[in-house]
Amino acid sequence: MFHLSKIRHTLHLNPQLLGLPLIDAMKGELEMQFLDKVIANLGLCISVYDILSIDGGFISPGDGCSTYEVVIRLVMFRPLVGEILIGKIEESNDDGLRLSLGFFNDIYVPVLQLQQPCKRGDDGIWQWDYNSEYFPLDLNEEVNFQVISVKYPPIPVKQEANSKPFAPMEIVAGIRGDGLGVASWWED
Repeated sequence: MFHLSKIRHTLHLNPQLLGLPLIDAMKGELEMQFLDKVIANLGLCISVYDILSIDGGFISPGDGCSTYEVVIRLVMFRPLVGEILIGKIEESNDDGLRLSLGFFNDIYVPVLQLQQPCKRGDDGIWQWDYNSEYFPLDLNEEVNFQVISVKYPPIPVKQEANSKPFAPMEIVAGIRGDGLGVASWWED
């Protein structure tokens, strides 16, 4: 679920930061640039782990910024396909469920990946029909889910006014199978 990714980056430090120790100034600037951001095919940046190398320190004419080439390692959230994770149900709609891990909430469970057979109740909550006994998938319930795919959609050029916000990383998940679904179903 969490991986270390090594990247090379060109870092510009403003002159105001030059009074700080170099490593502290760099780490602060790198955190502003990368934390809570998605890097395509790498995942969501959770932390700047360390700085492996620093080259440069050239000052650009006109702006006074010093420019460095740095090699850094980032802690990234990128679950593997097939991995089992635990999240909470945030939304129930016609398309299925939206789950959250607390720090990431673009996890979608399509209707076909819910425990089958299932139906949506009058209250809008999905229910699993197990031998004519209904088990609801209530909001805020803890669920075990399996990662089916991780997508990095292209950034839209234009977005409709009433569309959902753009998500740079989306996880498609399933709760269809033994041990998957609402965690309390599988206790005892």
